[in-house]
Amino acid sequence: MLRKIAITAVSALALAGGAARASEGGHVEDIAFSFEGPFGTFDEHQLQRGLQVFTEVCSACHGLKFVPIRSLADEGGPHLPEDQVRAYAKQFTVVDKETGEEREAKPSDNFPRNTGAGAPDLSLMAKARAGFHGPYGLGINQFFKGIGGPEYIHAILTGYSGEEKDEAGTTFYENHAFSTGWIAMPPPLSDDLVTYQDGTPATTDQMARDVSAFLMWTAEPKMMDRKQVGFVAVLFLGLLTVLLYLTNKRIWAPHKGRKTS
Repeated sequence: MLRKIAITAVSALALAGGAARASEGGHVEDIAFSFEGPFGTFDEHQLQRGLQVFTEVCSACHGLKFVPIRSLADEGGPHLPEDQVRAYAKQFTVVDKETGEEREAKPSDNFPRNTGAGAPDLSLMAKARAGFHGPYGLGINQFFKGIGGPEYIHAILTGYSGEEKDEAGTTFYENHAFSTGWIAMPPPLSDDLVTYQDGTPATTDQMARDVSAFLMWTAEPKMMDRKQVGFVAVLFLGLLTVLLYLTNKRIWAPHKGRKTS
């Protein structure tokens, strides 16, 4: 009976793994981002470069409606000086909730949504998309490498082959990372499209890595805090386990091995 149950469970896992791999589609490669793993942290300079790529390239079509502009000054994030955050906010226009009129954005406002191009909002894109799920779809790699959302974004941005086709009046671009192999979004990145202030070469791959890391931060701005709390909790539970073991051993030591008549 137990043997049949074991065989059934293994078969189910194998089928689930095959289905997961089949549903993923596209080609997504793992990238060693600094924030991955139980002790990973965001690279402040990379987040600043990613913010620049988003502002100069992505914001033309996409918004970040769930991200407060003031969070750009937070530690663990881009950590911009407050005066830079105020200056950055002024480039956006938002609708005042009280008056209903347009005004300059303030740090207390969220990034404006962008509905003109009909493109999806990117606030949670790195959490909504999963690039890989570990062996057999069990999620083993997620603890060490994350869910693959940033890798998926990077793969989409660098997966264009240069081929195009027209269908029903819409131009599609071949992309090896997209599930169907063709995507309606034109290639957004090209070498030297932006000029990084820190002198980092603005290759397509580098810009894709930077904006992918930035979008991971927008989706998980408190990731570092959660990791720190989790680490402290694990240490506490480990210490508690040792104390309980020693206490149990001390209590039962006088009675262990005593034979009853």
